[in-house]
Amino acid sequence: MIDYRGSVAGIQPDQLQGFFEGWPKHPTPERHLALLQNSDYVVIAWDDETQRVVGFINAVSDRVLSAYIPLLEVLPAYRKRGIGGELVRRMLERLSHLYMVDLTCDADLQPFYERLGMQRYTSMMMRRFDRQDGQPAAAGD
Repeated sequence: MIDYRGSVAGIQPDQLQGFFEGWPKHPTPERHLALLQNSDYVVIAWDDETQRVVGFINAVSDRVLSAYIPLLEVLPAYRKRGIGGELVRRMLERLSHLYMVDLTCDADLQPFYERLGMQRYTSMMMRRFDRQDGQPAAAGD
């Protein structure tokens, strides 16, 4: 059974294995836990049977007008079960008091977010792939 939680209290790094599929340089489970702990809002999908996190979404916010959703992930073995949609719905509900909620995604994912009430727009971004693992840049970089 999948349980949805609005906190990472009690989660250990070894319960965060298998995320960041396709990232050439991904955060360790320890850094993953730290990024969730430091997010303003988080919702996790927890598998009671395996005792591990199988999906998550996080948001950073000023808690007044705006929030940004940087990450939504579901482990490959748990996809196509509605977990991702449920994570987004729960996060959007938690952020419903805010004027704007933004995220950036690839074009092929836009229909997924549209079905959940979001709309397409134009955005700008910067990516520093050398920092994709969440580690600080080396001195002199």
